Amino acid sequence: MNSIIVDSQVSAPLSRRLADAVRGLLGERCAACGTGRSPGGFCADCRAHLPRLPEAVCPTCAIASAGNAVCGSCLRRPPAFHATVAGALFDYPLDAMVKAMKYAGRIELARALASVLAERVQSLPLPDLVVPVALSVERQRDRGFNQALEIARALPAPLAARVDASALSRTRDAPPQAALTLEERRRNVKDAFTTSRRLEGLRIAVVDDVMTTGMTMDAAARALVRAGASRVEAWVVLRTPSPR
Repeated sequence: MNSIIVDSQVSAPLSRRLADAVRGLLGERCAACGTGRSPGGFCADCRAHLPRLPEAVCPTCAIASAGNAVCGSCLRRPPAFHATVAGALFDYPLDAMVKAMKYAGRIELARALASVLAERVQSLPLPDLVVPVALSVERQRDRGFNQALEIARALPAPLAARVDASALSRTRDAPPQAALTLEERRRNVKDAFTTSRRLEGLRIAVVDDVMTTGMTMDAAARALVRAGASRVEAWVVLRTPSPR
C-alpha cells in the first residue's frame, strides 16, 4: 500500500452523480494506493492489508475482549444497542479516508468505506431497516451531506434498498464529541435523537462511519427502542481501540 489518494485542499462536497463520474474517469482506481484497479473500491493487495479488528471482540460493542465475551463496560452499563458489527480498525488508510470524506468533501470514498462494512454484514440476516446516524440540520448544512447516509446508500443493493434516512433525526445541534471526556460525551448526546414514527417490532441496523465510545450510537439506539424497535445493531465502518 503506497499512499492514499486524498487531497486535503478539496473542500466542496461532490454529488453522488459526480462521484460516479469520477470513478469512471479514473478507471476504478484503488481508493488506498491510487494505482491498483478494483470495482470494489480497493485493489486486492490493499484490501488484504486493511487494518483488521482483533480476533476476539465484545459482541455488544466490538472492543477487544478475551474469548469474545461481553466486556466489563457493557456488563456494567449495557448500551441500548444489542450488538456491534465493525468493518475494520480505525487506522491508516481507512482513518484518513473517513477524514477526507467528512472534512474534504470526498463523497466518492463512501463506496470503498461501505465495502469494508459490507464484508462483515453480508452474511447476516437482513434487517427491516438500515438507518444512518442523523446529523443536526446545522451540521449537515455546513458539510453538505451526511457521511453515514452516503455509506449506507453505498452498501450492497439488498441493504441499500432498506435505507431509511427519515426514521431518525437530531433534536438539536451539539459540539463535536472528539474533544470531550467520556461523561461529557454522554451528556452531549443525551436525548439528542428522535424518531419520525413508531417502529414496533422492527430489527434495525444503525450505520455510522466510526464508533469511539459508543455514546452517539447508544443515544440513537435509545430513541429507536423507545419507538418500539425490537433489536438495534450498530453497523460501523471503523472501530477505535478502547478509549477507556
